[in-house]
Amino acid sequence: MIKVSNEVLLNGEVYVPGLSREYVAEKYGVPLDDVAKLGSAENPHGASPKAIEAVKWAESRLDIYPDWTASALREAIGRRLGFDADNVVCGCGETEIISMVIRAFAGPDDPVLMHQPCFPIYRIYCNNEGRRPVFSKMGADFDPRTDEYIENLRQAPRIAFVTNPHNPSGRMIPEDALRSICDAAPPTTLLVFDEAYIHYTQTEGGIHLLRDYDNLLVLRTMSKAYGLAGLRIGFAVANNPALIAPLRNLKPTWNMGQAQIAGGAAAIFDDEHVQRAVATVSEMRDYVSERLREFNRFRMVPGSRANFFLVEILDSNLTSSAVFEELLKRGVIVKNGNDIPGLGDRYLRVDVNLKKHMDRFIGSLREIELLL
Repeated sequence: MIKVSNEVLLNGEVYVPGLSREYVAEKYGVPLDDVAKLGSAENPHGASPKAIEAVKWAESRLDIYPDWTASALREAIGRRLGFDADNVVCGCGETEIISMVIRAFAGPDDPVLMHQPCFPIYRIYCNNEGRRPVFSKMGADFDPRTDEYIENLRQAPRIAFVTNPHNPSGRMIPEDALRSICDAAPPTTLLVFDEAYIHYTQTEGGIHLLRDYDNLLVLRTMSKAYGLAGLRIGFAVANNPALIAPLRNLKPTWNMGQAQIAGGAAAIFDDEHVQRAVATVSEMRDYVSERLREFNRFRMVPGSRANFFLVEILDSNLTSSAVFEELLKRGVIVKNGNDIPGLGDRYLRVDVNLKKHMDRFIGSLREIELLL
């Protein structure tokens, strides 16, 4: 009998992605155009137009192997962020970068620090690779408790993930707290700032901190503000090239195709598209916050700076799974808190999107509050 290297690969936790509009339309009989997809944090305005044009150009190169280091994309990212291409590595989505980081910088049973709750992929990949996830608990309304995180950091984990803004709450860790974390990290610990949603905070994020800390790596994605979730483009940046070289050597040789390279290299300079998405999310985040003040059995967890927020279920007779299913019947897709360990059955994660989708969510939640 063939054995797997780790039994977790047979029966362990798997990531639960958001449902598709097509699935909900077919199962619940909701017109496809009416479905509000608010469970995958996608761009409300679609893909970067510059990326679309670049992908069309790349169609003539689909028969040609791409550069194995995605040099054109790395150079574009470097120019945009002020680093040499050798300080950048690209992956098939940020999730591939995360898997590479865990494999490259933590050995079997080595501790990897993360908040609880957090993006499930950190924990899932650690378990799959035989690394040991360790957790720093958050406070009321997902206060990051920086002092407690620093205490855990002093135990010298091999890797420490900090998601900023935090997923799933959207809470932002300010720069002074980030610097405190950097200053407290042992030199043997790799700090990883995951900034997948940073554009929506309307800050520059932690890229500039790279100049001050040689054990810091910053991750970003082009799935969110650039609208390229379907192309799968993520990247890591470090001031210390010694952090990038192992990732480049570990990654699958041709992990980035022609369309990814061309689309990403064009989109990284599409400020107009990013600003449009950020403006919409900022306006609608405030709008839905005001509307949710009208509810008695639900509330928005305050403080989100991302393109999603948490809804807390205040009524003990309701569960996140029950509300999730009722929303689906009304053509609204959100993220069930039960799919994010640490949230349990009291929360839903909801994307910020166009007004028509937010109105459908608010209206559906109102029906549920009155009927259940």
